[in-house]
Amino acid sequence: MSITESARDESTRLKPIAADPVLAQRWMVVARSEDVTDAPVRAEVLGEAVVLWRNETGLYAFRDLCIHRGAALSLGRVETGGLVCPYHGWRYGGDGSCTHIPAQPAGSKVPTKARALSYACRERYGLVWVALETPETDLPEYPEASQPGFHTLSVGPYVLNAEPPRVIENFLDVSHLMWVHEGLLGVPDYAEIPEHQVHRVGNTLKSDPIDIFQPDPDGRGKALTNRYVYEVLAPTTARFRKTDPDSGEVFSMLLHATPTRAGETLAYALLSRNYDLDAPDETYVAFQNTLMAQDKRIIESQRPENLPLDLQAELHLKSDRLAIAYRRYLNELGVERGTA
Repeated sequence: MSITESARDESTRLKPIAADPVLAQRWMVVARSEDVTDAPVRAEVLGEAVVLWRNETGLYAFRDLCIHRGAALSLGRVETGGLVCPYHGWRYGGDGSCTHIPAQPAGSKVPTKARALSYACRERYGLVWVALETPETDLPEYPEASQPGFHTLSVGPYVLNAEPPRVIENFLDVSHLMWVHEGLLGVPDYAEIPEHQVHRVGNTLKSDPIDIFQPDPDGRGKALTNRYVYEVLAPTTARFRKTDPDSGEVFSMLLHATPTRAGETLAYALLSRNYDLDAPDETYVAFQNTLMAQDKRIIESQRPENLPLDLQAELHLKSDRLAIAYRRYLNELGVERGTA
């Protein structure tokens, strides 16, 4: 690698907002709520180090850097309702302003510039969401999380050495189920994909119902034909809801792919079902872990690493309608990480 290439890579890593302003304005999952307790937690999103912390009034996300001498705030502690830097004890309040500098004489005024860079931060569905810039949209809707009769659990995060659009497109790819997940989500003898369309609904995409024969769709060993409906809720967030028309059993899944740094993605998922409610969560977590391991092998092998948004760059079939619509969607939004 040349010195020029090295410098360019470093610049991209240090300036993730410039690298992809569209994703910087979107909500990204950075942790599970249960993992942020009484100590600061470090996360990474779009190449930016973020510190998450709680006090009695809420959950906050700052750039993981003290304005004084650049120490990582995630190495500090939460004390007297503020986040305390481990280097010189500067204490920051929830709005990012520094409220106490121990080295100053008593009664001295804290400089107005003494403040941490704070990010929009919210909790929903048991996940922590952060936006590096003012978010353009609200958090994605996942009604099953609060719908009566459904049980929801979270799985992940899964580390994938791939770009987020590749992860999401794989999730939307119906015709891989019979091959990558053979014997579970499909079989080669039933590889034909029924005709369907994909529709733009506001800022989202939604497919027509797609019927897929599945020999063991959730690890219970029960073969059935599930009716899938896929939705793209945001550039790195998608979901499906599949229904057994005979029994009325519904299984839903939301997948979010957070870009941490170039070539690395953390995938978080929510799983919901309105059946088998007494089964231990571990059963469904283990099954999803198996599916993700199968997907990971394929996703990490794909080239180019960035999803080609030029539809002439790869061959497409009618069965790829979801992928085609997703690539057009990213193109219309101007997502730079998805370019070839």
